[in-house]
Amino acid sequence: MNIFPKQEEVIDAVVAGLNKAKRNYSFWTSDELYLSNASENFLTIHVAQEIAKIEDTPEIFIDATVSDILRCSLPNRSSFKLFMKNKSITDRYLSITLDTRFKHMTDNDSISKVVMSIRNGVRNAQEEYRNDIHLMCKMLERTNKEDSTLDYGLFSFYLDISNSARKDAKKRLEEIIKSFDEIVNSYENLKSSFKGGDIKKIEKIGEWCIGCYIIEHTL
Repeated sequence: MNIFPKQEEVIDAVVAGLNKAKRNYSFWTSDELYLSNASENFLTIHVAQEIAKIEDTPEIFIDATVSDILRCSLPNRSSFKLFMKNKSITDRYLSITLDTRFKHMTDNDSISKVVMSIRNGVRNAQEEYRNDIHLMCKMLERTNKEDSTLDYGLFSFYLDISNSARKDAKKRLEEIIKSFDEIVNSYENLKSSFKGGDIKKIEKIGEWCIGCYIIEHTL
């Protein structure tokens, strides 16, 4: 069984992928600011490509369902339906899931470790983004460390805003992080951190930044 990459390596790869998506989109379209016009899958593919470069490469799944992720992370693989019912989780897709890489003996022995939501054009803490945070918190929250193999979740995003906007990028980023922190703090045995947020200004056009909000258990 391969060693799963360190959290720092994964986060650095996610940030690198988002930055590469920005560079490629600007080069291909001559649009200096609005990567937000691209699809979210454009960002997801770039992130997955950067994660694949990590030496201890994890297994990378794009658009895995929550039910499949839970089935591959709970101690009892058949308990995911009850888990979802008890936590009021509706099945849906998550952008990227990272599993431990090893030679599989069956089609039912995967081990999920990291979940990610990758969002484009994030300018405020709107409900769909808050729902992403709630979902990852529900999946990660536990009483004992052994209750799940999931280590952490990432809400990774690109934010851009024009010069004419009422709020600048710094203020918007602060409000987004504050809103997410309130959600994480409402769950037990979870903590959060943030990487990124270096705001780039484009003269007479606007500003943009990349963020990676991290949720992990404290056990």
